[in-house]
Amino acid sequence: MAPPDIRIALADRARGGTRQRVYDALRDALVAGRLEPGRRLSENELAEALGVSRTPVREALVRLRDDRMVEIVPQLGTFVSKISIGAVADAQFVRVALECAAIRLTAERVGDAELLQLAAIVAQQDEAHAGGDFDRFFELDDAFHEALCEASGHGIAWSLAQRADGHLVRVRRLSLPVPEYMGEMILEHRAVLEAIEAHDPDRAEEALKHHLRMVLSVLESIKGEHPEYFAEA
Repeated sequence: MAPPDIRIALADRARGGTRQRVYDALRDALVAGRLEPGRRLSENELAEALGVSRTPVREALVRLRDDRMVEIVPQLGTFVSKISIGAVADAQFVRVALECAAIRLTAERVGDAELLQLAAIVAQQDEAHAGGDFDRFFELDDAFHEALCEASGHGIAWSLAQRADGHLVRVRRLSLPVPEYMGEMILEHRAVLEAIEAHDPDRAEEALKHHLRMVLSVLESIKGEHPEYFAEA
């Protein structure tokens, strides 16, 4: 099996925070599919690829196990978790509950600076879509939802949702190449933004709820294209 395509920039390592950066690099590789579901992970191989010692790699894998993104099997090793439909549904439930509660507050209290930030993110998504840059589009999607939660005054809603997001986040990333999907996501982000600009909590919540459920509409298509990535029911 080819070595994993993961790395931490030297400049990032120089700024410190190695443990968090190793965790972030491994999580990004899992989300993007560079560490594919079912793959056996070697601490030595990961440490060499990242240019760090085994200790922060081992700690990151424990955190990722808690996130349900890897499985540590005694006497067998550590493996990338296959995507569980049940875990996707759990993550979806958590995101809808937390983000929809947050967006009602955002619609009531949002200011001009926050509206400009959200509009700028959507404009950048347009650029990423036009350039076919899936990784950048995905980063901006997260940035949009994080900004929505921050504007509510309860940014912890985003942090808590991410803790349960391990299986859903990979489905979200796999959905981006689906024809018309990215364009549809941008339209839905604009609908959410328009409702917030109108300071309409009910409309904002309904638009966000519809948007968050969108990924489920392509779940069976993704599963059919990548059956090896999914756990047996």
